[in-house]
Amino acid sequence: MLFIRVYLRLQIIFNMNLTGLYTLFYKEVLRFGKVMLQTLIAPIVTALLYLLVFGHVFEGRVQAFAGVSYTAFLVPGLVMMSVIQNAFANSSSSLIQSKVTGNLIFIMLTPLSHLEFFLAFVLASAVRGMLVGMGVYLAGALFVSLPMPHLGFILLFAFLSSAVLGAIGVIAGIWAEKFDQLAGFQNFIILPLSFLSGVFYSIHSLPEFWQQLSHFNPFFYMIDGFRYGFFGVSDIAPSISLLIVTIALIVLSGITLLMLKTGYKLRD
Repeated sequence: MLFIRVYLRLQIIFNMNLTGLYTLFYKEVLRFGKVMLQTLIAPIVTALLYLLVFGHVFEGRVQAFAGVSYTAFLVPGLVMMSVIQNAFANSSSSLIQSKVTGNLIFIMLTPLSHLEFFLAFVLASAVRGMLVGMGVYLAGALFVSLPMPHLGFILLFAFLSSAVLGAIGVIAGIWAEKFDQLAGFQNFIILPLSFLSGVFYSIHSLPEFWQQLSHFNPFFYMIDGFRYGFFGVSDIAPSISLLIVTIALIVLSGITLLMLKTGYKLRD
């Protein structure tokens, strides 16, 4: 009874179709859940391979933070990289598949506003990204012990970052008209930015030019702030990283909502 009262009150306050939003969100979660081997297990295995190879090669030879082993330093980076890549893949792949197969029209005809459509896709992307990230963390915990002095930062950066990439995935899915365009977006934008964001190194180990260039990579702030939650140290102040990631989410959400509201490449 209490749940029903809260549900009705929220529906009145926000004037939203919460039942429709939840249904679309649930449909998106079921979609990646049906192919768990591909969407959850495979990314965890890939991250584990990175951990085994890079941890074996550089352990004892590279120290990014004082008192932190390289393998311990590497695990949070791999967790966030997995979150980023899988959150993007979830919303972008769902939209392009629906566009190519022609069933996107059935979603567009539902009594959902552009905001509800956006929230369902982004929240489902966040769920997938954070599930994969949790799997990578648990796998990494088998090899190294990780302190978590700032659990709030870990959870906050994981959610905000996955939401940012979920929004980018919606933008890419709307923009792309075929699979190879989406693959190009992922291979030439998402993958390079995620690999060059400090996953495998501290930017202070780079030459001055590349250090400055790294500050223009938004993924760097996601990973650096997330890593701060584990060790209490980071390359830049976590408050700055949090501010930049939050601004990125607001801006990208605005762009995505505008595309959905105008029906850009959705009503053709």
